[in-house]
Amino acid sequence: MLPTLYDASGFDWDDENLEKNWDSHDVTNGECEEVFFNLPLVVAFDEKHSANEKRYFALGRTDMNRWLFIAFTMRGSLIRVISARDMNQKESRKYANHTKGSSRFRY
Repeated sequence: MLPTLYDASGFDWDDENLEKNWDSHDVTNGECEEVFFNLPLVVAFDEKHSANEKRYFALGRTDMNRWLFIAFTMRGSLIRVISARDMNQKESRKYANHTKGSSRFRY
């Protein structure tokens, strides 16, 4: 079951991982948040990484049109970003297919 992002009320940042995405992939926390406010946004369940908690991934873009892959989970009504990086080639192709003539949110 996919999360109800329409009901999300904010973000939950893990104090110990606040700088992880920047240190590993030069992605700021602000960029991560922007992805969830820009359309199109493609979200899917990540079965492979959901052994301990339900995890999802999002393909989306920042305000500066940087295309990001974001792994996240929901903590109540808060989005908790686990990891963020630039989309790889395969992810970029999938996202491009969703952007053609679309300005919607897709599961």
